[in-house]
Amino acid sequence: MREDVPRPEIVYDLQETNYGVVEKPLTFRERMYDNGLARKSLVLLLLICVWEIYAIYLDNPLLFPRFSETIKAFISGIANGIIPERTWFSIKVLLQGYVIGLFCAGLLTAFAITTRIGNDFLETLTATFNPLPAIALLPLAMVWFGLGTASLVFVLVHSVLWAIALNTHSGFQGVSQTLRMVGRNYGLTGPRYVLNILVPAAFPSILTGMKIGWAFAWRTLIAAELVFGVSSGAGGLGWFIYESKNLLEISNVFAGLFSVILIGLIVENFFFRWIETKTVRRWGLQA
Repeated sequence: MREDVPRPEIVYDLQETNYGVVEKPLTFRERMYDNGLARKSLVLLLLICVWEIYAIYLDNPLLFPRFSETIKAFISGIANGIIPERTWFSIKVLLQGYVIGLFCAGLLTAFAITTRIGNDFLETLTATFNPLPAIALLPLAMVWFGLGTASLVFVLVHSVLWAIALNTHSGFQGVSQTLRMVGRNYGLTGPRYVLNILVPAAFPSILTGMKIGWAFAWRTLIAAELVFGVSSGAGGLGWFIYESKNLLEISNVFAGLFSVILIGLIVENFFFRWIETKTVRRWGLQA
């Protein structure tokens, strides 16, 4: 039998090599370009500059006030408490309609995804009522519920319900059969099956429906308040814009519009972004 012969040990001297810089720090321009908030702020700054230049060129405050005048009116409205009061009134009404619409959309979609008759029922209702503008129902709502908050809540529910229901139902239908079989194998049925399997898997679509429903509700509320928004001597931001227009306080009109835009930006970029970070991004459903 052949014996193993030990191999001689060979030691190589490693020569120092210079491969250059492996990690290069980003420049200020590259860091700003990678920052989404900075890019959006730049877009807003560009729009403000265009606004100011056009207002100076037009030189007619009754038609188009300068951005600086709008900011002065906005700060004045906050200082005297008018804008915060009107904003809170609008948000209270909006939350009522949004929560009721979200709850009804959840019930309809759960019914649709678990039974065939429920699916037919939801498809028929959405095909019938989704094309109908919510603001067109306001005169009927005033006849049914009177001149008050209930009429506004009714049209808000209509504007929220179908957007959320359609996106949620589409998300449920897009859930893979593998996940569905996993739920069935665990014996999940009815509400447990919907909450534990379908909702987490379809949450990106649900969140999209919530965003669309919020945008529809906010637009519908402001439009309704512009015409029918007064309730027991009070009104929201839409009514504030309408009153300012009647008094030819155009800077206050733009301040009201600026408040509407600002609230929309805050809700979209902070509230819904926070929900997205805590859910779909943490679960790995979105990059």
